[in-house]
Amino acid sequence: MADKADNVEIGENYGEIKMGAGWFLTITLASSERYENEYIEIAKERSGQKKARFNLNPKYTRTLGEALIKFADENDLP
Repeated sequence: MADKADNVEIGENYGEIKMGAGWFLTITLASSERYENEYIEIAKERSGQKKARFNLNPKYTRTLGEALIKFADENDLP
């Protein structure tokens, strides 16, 4: 298996994690013209098509990241 760092690309307002079989987990900083605010969109994509997405208030971004790390540690995940 490739190094974990090879599976992650981070750019300005965009990040993606290469999963398996052509799937990507994308993280995008987006803005809503209707509500005039920013949000984080987390989506599962394949062949450029978003199959599932979740919108997150930016103030919870760091909390989600820390919770995922704690969850992985508590459950002995790689």
